[in-house]
Amino acid sequence: MAVWALGINHTTAPLDLRGRFAFALDQIAPTLQGLRQALNQSGSPRGVESAIISTCNRTEIYCAGEQAALDHTLGWLARSGGVSPDVLRSHSYVLENGPVARHAFRVASGLDSMVLGEAQILGQMKDAVRAAESAGALGSTLNQLFQRSFAVAKEVRTSTEIGAHSISMAAAAVRLASQLFEDLERTRVLFVGAGEMIELCATHFAARNPASLAIANRTLERGEKLATRFGGTVMRLADLPERLHEFDIVVSCTASSLPIVGLGAVERALKKRRHRPMFMVDLAVPRDIEPEVKQLEDVYLYTVDDLASVVQTAQAHRQAAVAQAEAIIDAGVQSFMHWMEQRDPEHGVVPLIQQLQQQTDAWRAAEIARAKKRLARGEDIDSVLDALSRGVAQKMLHGTLAELRNSDPAARAQTVDTATRLFLRTQSKKPL
Repeated sequence: MAVWALGINHTTAPLDLRGRFAFALDQIAPTLQGLRQALNQSGSPRGVESAIISTCNRTEIYCAGEQAALDHTLGWLARSGGVSPDVLRSHSYVLENGPVARHAFRVASGLDSMVLGEAQILGQMKDAVRAAESAGALGSTLNQLFQRSFAVAKEVRTSTEIGAHSISMAAAAVRLASQLFEDLERTRVLFVGAGEMIELCATHFAARNPASLAIANRTLERGEKLATRFGGTVMRLADLPERLHEFDIVVSCTASSLPIVGLGAVERALKKRRHRPMFMVDLAVPRDIEPEVKQLEDVYLYTVDDLASVVQTAQAHRQAAVAQAEAIIDAGVQSFMHWMEQRDPEHGVVPLIQQLQQQTDAWRAAEIARAKKRLARGEDIDSVLDALSRGVAQKMLHGTLAELRNSDPAARAQTVDTATRLFLRTQSKKPL
């Protein structure tokens, strides 16, 4: 089996390009079906396993099959995003076998994130794996890869301080807002969306006791639930353009494929505010807020990429934890590759183990059948059991004894060493 991965992330591709390849969680199943159909039609053997991880910072495709199909995978992803394969290739990374495992383990552990050590990616990976499993796209190889990823991530978090010195996107947004507004307790904050990231941001801003807090969401019920938790109010997304001027801080993160806050709406809001400054954070990929808004004089707009420099703190403390985490990941990669090698029909030990078990089962069955016949003739049970055990032992030792008697001196020495290790292991141990 071959394992391969193709991806783009915050270090290889700009925000707008990443937005072309963003897949909502409910899109994963049909998207995986399209990918697998494309790979089958391209000549790849049927039964290719696949999974897609899509977050604001990355889109990654993981596959496993009889042979790697990196070019076909890249071609399919390029078509899905409406760009040429050459453009995608210049902003992507392709991995195969061992490097795939290392990358997956680093992603799950938070070592490949914009916020080093952040824990949110692990939950996103688990959601992606469940989606792939529900779509019937996950097989034993990728399942093993991801389950080992989760185990490695857990060990990294329990054995190192990788997450102790990280600053989340939400905390970074609060820090930037504090630089613009002297007193956050006098600000009015609007959150657009009601997902996990908005919930995290609302938690951080609510801790600073703003003057008011509101949630704008397509589904009022979900918005009301979040607003109630933080003592805020809820509004319909359709009312946003008319009420935007009421808020000093706007944080948006939805799954919309098109911007929901346009340049015109912000310009009208500024006019009503008499050009009092607005702080806006767009954490969505694709963008929720039109990029032209950033050019307005009284607006301070930050995207996920803009927050990168803010979260790079406590570098010395993090690097020590990174070294420990990388050692754990190294061990995990070696273990996974050993598992892969064992399953290789040409070079692995699993086929040999199966043959040995089949042979010993045949010997055992033959001796049991012979013993049953002797018992049926009325022979003494003790002599029958003695003959059965001798028969099994002789069959198991026949090949080894034949090699010891008939091989040349060099081969005989090797057989002696092997036989000693296999059959005399406990006897050959010397007392301490």
